[in-house]
Amino acid sequence: NYVEIGIKEGAKLAVDGRGFKMQGYENGFYMGGCLFDHVTKDMRIYKEEIFGPVLSVVRAKDYAEALALPSEHEYGNGVAIFTRDGDAARDFANRVNVGMVGVNVPIPVPVAYYTFGGWKRSGFGDLNQYGPDSIRFYTKTKTVTARWPSGIKDGADFAMPTMN
Repeated sequence: NYVEIGIKEGAKLAVDGRGFKMQGYENGFYMGGCLFDHVTKDMRIYKEEIFGPVLSVVRAKDYAEALALPSEHEYGNGVAIFTRDGDAARDFANRVNVGMVGVNVPIPVPVAYYTFGGWKRSGFGDLNQYGPDSIRFYTKTKTVTARWPSGIKDGADFAMPTMN
């Protein structure tokens, strides 16, 4: 339904995956990738969080708008910036208010050992779904501070060590 909604709202469907058939599973319920272009912030396909295989391209008139669009959105899953300007890429990545940022990468989904997940209404709980945070959910953190003086000691010593 979101594909139909996007078309009706005026977004350009650049790639239409609705007719996709999986070889060997032609009677299955599959949908190929869809790419919308010229999506604006007043469209429902922009306001609501749609996951793959639907991707939307939102064009900004300048850098300030490009930074504001995802930062002010109620969801904060991921965003990508395409640039040859390293300063702009670093500034954007540091200032944008989302959970995952791609620099010259269209979908900023990291490999499994990195945390994957959005911010704001795109996340759930206090930890992310993948990466180290997924393990932290099921564990308790233990901090051990140790000092190993040289030499052999005779049993336990319950006095506070001094520099003397």
